[in-house]
Amino acid sequence: MNKTKYIFVTGGVVSSLGKGIASSSIGALLEARGLNITIQKLDPYINVDPGTMNPFQHGEVFVTDDGAETDLDLGHYERFTSLFLTKKNNLTSGQVYDSIINNERKGVYLGKTVQVIPHITDEIKRNIIEVSKDKDIAIVEIGGTVGDIESLPFLEAIRQFRLDLGRENVLYIHLTLVPYIKTADELKTKPTQHSVKELRTIGIEPSIIVCRADRVLPSDIKAKIALFCNVEPDAVITAKDEESIYDVPLSLHREGLDVKIIEYLDIWAKSPDLSEWEKISSGLKKAKHSVTIGVVGKYVNLKESYKSLNESLIHGALANETHVDIKYINSEDFECENIDAPLQELSACSGILVPGGFGSRGISGMVTAINYARTNAIPYFGICLGMQLMTVEYARNVLGLKNADSREFNGNPQDPVIDLMENQKNIGTMGGTMRLGAYPCVIKKNTLAFNIYFKNFKKSGKNTKNYVNLNSDGTISISERHRHRFEFNNAYREIFDNGDFTFSGISPDGKLIEVSELKTHPWYIGCQFHPEFKSTPLSPHPLFKEFISAALKHSRKFETKGRGSAKKSYETC
Repeated sequence: MNKTKYIFVTGGVVSSLGKGIASSSIGALLEARGLNITIQKLDPYINVDPGTMNPFQHGEVFVTDDGAETDLDLGHYERFTSLFLTKKNNLTSGQVYDSIINNERKGVYLGKTVQVIPHITDEIKRNIIEVSKDKDIAIVEIGGTVGDIESLPFLEAIRQFRLDLGRENVLYIHLTLVPYIKTADELKTKPTQHSVKELRTIGIEPSIIVCRADRVLPSDIKAKIALFCNVEPDAVITAKDEESIYDVPLSLHREGLDVKIIEYLDIWAKSPDLSEWEKISSGLKKAKHSVTIGVVGKYVNLKESYKSLNESLIHGALANETHVDIKYINSEDFECENIDAPLQELSACSGILVPGGFGSRGISGMVTAINYARTNAIPYFGICLGMQLMTVEYARNVLGLKNADSREFNGNPQDPVIDLMENQKNIGTMGGTMRLGAYPCVIKKNTLAFNIYFKNFKKSGKNTKNYVNLNSDGTISISERHRHRFEFNNAYREIFDNGDFTFSGISPDGKLIEVSELKTHPWYIGCQFHPEFKSTPLSPHPLFKEFISAALKHSRKFETKGRGSAKKSYETC
């Protein structure tokens, strides 16, 4: 018998209200009370997963240990809780319909007419129950906005849960917007009333309404919402705009959200221990230092494309008692006739980071930025594509391989220092050539990478999110998440590894390059994996923590020498 209790989080009025943060915060509060939870995201789009979506449309693709390409909200779930999520924690309409159609073709339904009810809804319910086995509480977020035609099967499925399991085992929380109209000097409740009415029309009556607003709602506004939406006055919760998303769990706790959840679900739980969250909130507000990091990428017009990256830099800064100013620089700006302006932006940065990405657009601009970081001794951090391009830049400008390139950008380069592995070249399915999910890596002794991970290992001993193991031969083993197609070409390993350039992280079988660095540079490192997928505010990833530390040291040194000391050595357009 399933003893799990369920919290379903829906949203209304407008999209992007923060259902993911609200769900994550609920998870954090319930974990702080000692409850065993899981969180699942239901996405109404027909794509099987967001892996093939343009980042400008969908934002970041978050990757789990088991190699699932998922919605970015799963990143929030992992950052706010102790959870390690899997492909089961993100269910899309595409996955549901794909399963139903395959079953129909196999004759599973024995000639019955396949319909939204019960076949689609039963498949959704089956997936929700499967991911929540052996959990005290499952938090299920439904993507989109109430009223969207795409989300109707999901809403119908969760409506049936209360009938199936009983009122004491199912709780509906609805997130809405309470806008402040400046000219009228009024908070308006009508959008919330209409949103709840829309939800009730399809048979779901929320017990708790979480109201996104730019201020704490006064008691009379809460009473009005409670009256017209048929909820208790203390079940109207303000979700006030906060300086940081990491203030939200504390804010919702002060509003009494976790108390109401425990009450409505009739579940025993201890008093919450929120000391770690209080420490994070305090640290964000009382940073002793400040540092500017330049992120040179191709998706900078939509910050959601680099969501985990952005948060990981904040985590690293938090560990250094530092405020981080993230300056997003479009790599295509370096490809114009006059690159003085973007170079001036780079010169104001104490650290330069080139993140992951796909395709040839903006690549030469990233190479220019990498060259600038290398020749001016600015701390540099390359992630995935950022590591691949640091090898391309080094090959061209140091090793004399002027035509060095990646086969991704040039179908037949003279020196393909970045290439597909042999077993990938004949795979035709989109995404089939990708290396996805967690892979092990061995870090060599006497390298920057070793010092970074070993320092983290010595300090924490045991890490909640970041796996670090000291081997008997003195090396370190780590496990990190990947999402990429191309690898360093081993045919060029000897010419690279004979000098300043060092491969400090390699797969256990010795075939795949995972981490590269320069010996003579103060802090210059690239990794083939995505460390941002495993960083949390409670456990900052060591690479981000030490990158911010290096940038802080550079900033102090730079201020001492003066801003005119940087050399102008870089590739031109």
